[in-house]
Amino acid sequence: MRNSEQKHSAPLPKRKHLRRLDRILIQGAPVYFITVCVKERRPLLADPLVASVLTDAWRYSYEGHGWMVGRYVIMPDHVHFFAAPAPDDAKTLSLFMGCWKRSTSIRIRALQAAGQRRLPRPTNESFAWQKEFFDHLLRNDESYREKWEYIRQNPCRSGLVSDPGDWPYQGDIHVL
Repeated sequence: MRNSEQKHSAPLPKRKHLRRLDRILIQGAPVYFITVCVKERRPLLADPLVASVLTDAWRYSYEGHGWMVGRYVIMPDHVHFFAAPAPDDAKTLSLFMGCWKRSTSIRIRALQAAGQRRLPRPTNESFAWQKEFFDHLLRNDESYREKWEYIRQNPCRSGLVSDPGDWPYQGDIHVL
């Protein structure tokens, strides 16, 4: 058997985690487009109380973590938002997201435990985010406005509303 015909006997190693860049050299503050999903894509986020948990955490993100959160759209089972680090005081993106996911999980579980509105009471597994999140660094040739328009249309593409302005779970926290 030639080398090209040999079969691999050992399985390929699983990907543990996406590597993130430590520093990015671009003019101005980098802006990230971030998507975070609920574990098992459970539709729990499109609720006024849950939305206030998420937006309160984003409002605190600059003071607590050195991250400004711009525009956002909260979908039933995931969120999209833009974020940018403060020039010198920001935690890493991974640390900021870990803190944000932990604090929002605790508060949403408390809402579940209290039996708030449409949130199911905790069963074997209370509210949780998926372990990883998606982040995309907007590059010079990409427009924040174009990306925003794309995610703003998400509730329309999902059949939740016919006009994106009718979706109540969107807005902005800081100007990026």
